[in-house]
Amino acid sequence: MALKIGDKIPNFTAKDTNGNLFDSQDYLGKQPLVIYFYPKDNTPGCTTQACSFRDNYQDFKDLGAEVIGISSDSVRSHIQFKSKFNLPFILLSDNDKKIRKLFGVQNNLLVIPGRETFVTDKNGTILLIFNSMSAEIHIEKALSILKKYSNYSSICFGH
Repeated sequence: MALKIGDKIPNFTAKDTNGNLFDSQDYLGKQPLVIYFYPKDNTPGCTTQACSFRDNYQDFKDLGAEVIGISSDSVRSHIQFKSKFNLPFILLSDNDKKIRKLFGVQNNLLVIPGRETFVTDKNGTILLIFNSMSAEIHIEKALSILKKYSNYSSICFGH
């Protein structure tokens, strides 16, 4: 069953580029997350998307959010991709596609792993689900919803 806005993200773990086990539970209650699924390291669209997240990373940090990129590439591939393009955010290897299945991310054109972005509040509640093979739009949509959330939080909760 596909996730929808207002749902909590499922708990997941995966290896990061430092060889550590990333656990989504460690972030809940602390900060918003921008979790983006992408097809493959070092392909034109995915490189454009990753570099755009990199170029806007400080904006995400200023809004209190962490960016997490997930594909089925190996940890080794992620290490090279991260190093080659100086990516400051977390990349996770989902080589068995379990996380992709948990989030209900479908393949595009039946064979290409989907490109989908989930934005959550700090409690893991989904604020945005955006699915488009157009890589650049994901960053714009994610920043826009985080800004709205940030403004709403400061008005309602005095932060």
